[in-house]
Amino acid sequence: MRFLFFVDACFFFFFCCSVMATYKEASLATRPKTLDPAEYFNLSPEYRRAEEKRAALRAQLKRQYLQQLNNPHRKELIEDPALTRWTYARTNNNYFRPTAKTSLIGGLFGVLPLFVLYVVFKSDRDKREAKIKAGTYERPYKLST
Repeated sequence: MRFLFFVDACFFFFFCCSVMATYKEASLATRPKTLDPAEYFNLSPEYRRAEEKRAALRAQLKRQYLQQLNNPHRKELIEDPALTRWTYARTNNNYFRPTAKTSLIGGLFGVLPLFVLYVVFKSDRDKREAKIKAGTYERPYKLST
């Protein structure tokens, strides 16, 4: 039983080492500082002090936000500037340029379907009203026989 445990432990160790050796950095994300080998021991006192100040500021802002969030007597919305910036960045497309082609596509897919539906419903209603006035309209759902 101990031998099997030893074999499993060795397999796990070598598997993890091989996975970490073939780890590739993501192009749009940075590696966390705790996983960056260059940052393990190269921490100067100034750098540590700056990190502690940033951590204290983050903790203070988090505490302030949670205090506002959990206030049972609040009447207004909580304004979070970071969330506002994130929402603004997500809703505005940097690569859109208004051209004749995009205007035509917007008209075809935005305005034209509404106009077509209006014409279809209006003509159907006018035909039905003309039949009712002429007395030739057969109601599809009769309430009495």
